[in-house]
Amino acid sequence: TGHELGHKKEAFDRWMAKLVLAVVGYGHFFIEHNKGHHRDVATPDDPATSRMGENIYSFATREIPGAFKRAWELEEVRLERSGKSVWSLDNEILQPLIITVALYSALLSFFGPIMLIFLPIQMAFGWWQLTSANCIEHYGLLREKLPNGKYEHQKPYHSWNSNHIMSNLVLFHLQRHSDH
Repeated sequence: TGHELGHKKEAFDRWMAKLVLAVVGYGHFFIEHNKGHHRDVATPDDPATSRMGENIYSFATREIPGAFKRAWELEEVRLERSGKSVWSLDNEILQPLIITVALYSALLSFFGPIMLIFLPIQMAFGWWQLTSANCIEHYGLLREKLPNGKYEHQKPYHSWNSNHIMSNLVLFHLQRHSDH
């Protein structure tokens, strides 16, 4: 849901994306996916595109830190252009991070140390779900590099899609990845 809401234009929907992603401490996905992955999908420059022959575990160890690093770099450039500090509340990575810290602190205060078991488990599960989707959606696909050094324009065949009604309903059209 956070993935799909992040594609919307309305401010409320975009904040809801940050909120949903903050629940699992993965708020940087909001920036990296929309501003990095969509630009570089199916190229070697994209940490969120799995390579032919790469297993999901190798992909996860490359994608998770690579996505965070690229999100931070993208946000740093955006804020610098606006004359703002990367450490300001305008940073769209820090916004969901603050929500995560506040939420987890409240849960720890209310339920106690037992949450130190459950929070990392639910966080890892959420990260794994997003990483698994990234791994599958573009596995082994590569855009052709043109003579001018740029990559060919993205086409629907640069994403693996599934057009089944039930998966459309259950996954909020996530499996129709090339549609967005």
